[in-house]
Amino acid sequence: MKQSNSKEQTKAKIYQATDLEIRYSKKNRDKTAFIYVRISREDDLETDSYSIQNQTKLLTHLAQEYGYTVLIVFMDDGITGVISNRPGFQDMLAKLEHGYASVLFVKDLSRLYRNRTEADKLIDDFLPEHEVRLVSVGDSIDTAAGDDEFIFLRNWANEQYARDISRKRRLSNRVRGNAGEPLGLPPYGYIKDPDNSKRWIVDEEAATVVRKIYSMTLDGYGTEQIAATLSADKILTPMSYWRSKGIKRPGRMDKSDPYRWNSSSIVKMLSTQEYCGDVINFKTYSKSFKHKDRLPNNKENWAVFKDVHEPIIDRGIWEQIQKKRSKIRKRTTSEGEKNIFSGLLRCADCGHNLHYHFNQGNPEIKYFNCSNYKGNRGTCLTTHYVRVDFLEQVVLAEVRRLTQFVSRYENDFVKVAIGQAQKDIMSQRQTAERELKDLKKRDTELDNLFERIYEDNVSGKISDERFSKLSASYETEQSEITSRINALQEELDKKISKTMTLDMFIAKVRKYTKAKKLTQRMLNELVDYIEVYHAEKIDGVRTQKLRIHYNCVGSIEIPDILPLPAPEVLIQTRKGVELTYSQSQNVINF
Repeated sequence: MKQSNSKEQTKAKIYQATDLEIRYSKKNRDKTAFIYVRISREDDLETDSYSIQNQTKLLTHLAQEYGYTVLIVFMDDGITGVISNRPGFQDMLAKLEHGYASVLFVKDLSRLYRNRTEADKLIDDFLPEHEVRLVSVGDSIDTAAGDDEFIFLRNWANEQYARDISRKRRLSNRVRGNAGEPLGLPPYGYIKDPDNSKRWIVDEEAATVVRKIYSMTLDGYGTEQIAATLSADKILTPMSYWRSKGIKRPGRMDKSDPYRWNSSSIVKMLSTQEYCGDVINFKTYSKSFKHKDRLPNNKENWAVFKDVHEPIIDRGIWEQIQKKRSKIRKRTTSEGEKNIFSGLLRCADCGHNLHYHFNQGNPEIKYFNCSNYKGNRGTCLTTHYVRVDFLEQVVLAEVRRLTQFVSRYENDFVKVAIGQAQKDIMSQRQTAERELKDLKKRDTELDNLFERIYEDNVSGKISDERFSKLSASYETEQSEITSRINALQEELDKKISKTMTLDMFIAKVRKYTKAKKLTQRMLNELVDYIEVYHAEKIDGVRTQKLRIHYNCVGSIEIPDILPLPAPEVLIQTRKGVELTYSQSQNVINF
């Protein structure tokens, strides 16, 4: 393989491809050799000779023996050979295409590719077309000595190796993932436990930022506003933060501004369930070992393990934010003005949201009306007009009554909140738990039966035909039981969640016992939505009804027998008409 005029090693200059001092020149092409080295996770099973350092040392030594005086090393560390999109590899191909080198050295063909089709194209078409000699040490290949008809077999074997490794890794990941071991990297806010890589612990510095993002969301800030605030406060973006801590994570960092947050990062963090303490596996998948792009997986294929690590965000708050963000909310007028009720008001007749406006003649008067009103090309027959200033006072008054109800008569509140619906939930939960217990018992019985008929078949007590019929019958029943168990478990989780949220709601209500002003956070934490009825005349009095639906507990009717002070709300309209509020069924009279 060696050139005949190279009896001793020639002194050569060795460069990394990223070195700025390299001056590529086609005049030196015949003395310039490219060296390509690569290692990835699939090489973990191989010997230390595949390390980047050892590959580089071997190939530079050999290239010097061949008489090349300019050696340029291209490398890809931690990237599979199945794909073409490797930075070092693509950089090398581009420079070979421009004619900067006459030879390419690799340890073996698997360093170039573990994809037979792409490897054949490279070796049979690209390199000959650009007159590039290929030297593969481990395969004893030197294209200067002529074609090797067995190259295609080596490329096929390299691909099969990658396929086998991929299959084994998928199987291993399936077992680990179903056992609750986190398969992905911990999200921003967590780090791997130094004493146990299978466990996440809270990274308090980053977790403080996560809590701030959730807190600002509860206060009514949008994702763009949150991103701008974090940037102004000079808080490092997740990628910049990881790099500052020496943590390797895939992805690009904005080197020009490490504090530049964007709303997409905020949106992602607000939807990360792992902040509740959960591990979620199989959220993405790849189509095959040749396609490394991760695609979103259907939720029914996820494996969710709750309360595995310490939570950063309370589960109730996380679920509340998901619910709020799932709604389509018109938060501003056409002029960009915001209102805390946007997205919370619902037409009692057609169910559409109410939209926020202000009076053209008197901008101080702000109001909501039905977005589906017939006069605006909708189908709702009436406007459901309600003034903002009156809404603020009425809702604040009702929240105050609720806090007093909870503070003074908590037992009565629990009875009202639970009501018949909660009793039904408890009853259904008990029924589901009994069924679940019976199903699991039957599942164990089927395992024992299957083991018994297998032993009887081996010993000759039952025929193969009989064994086949029985085993098929047991497998079918067991499959149905498994599906039903999963459905029941999901149903139980929801019912348990509902019974737990009542305590959380009471705790939130107590926070606002002395509230003097209605805030965005107060509405987000307490109110699910508010039904607005159209005003109508009753006994000569213009009356409008509101019904507040609270998070977790729905619409609460406070018993009239309890001695709670009635709220007083009075507003003068632009026409001199007084609007008053009656506590009975949240009715406005004016």
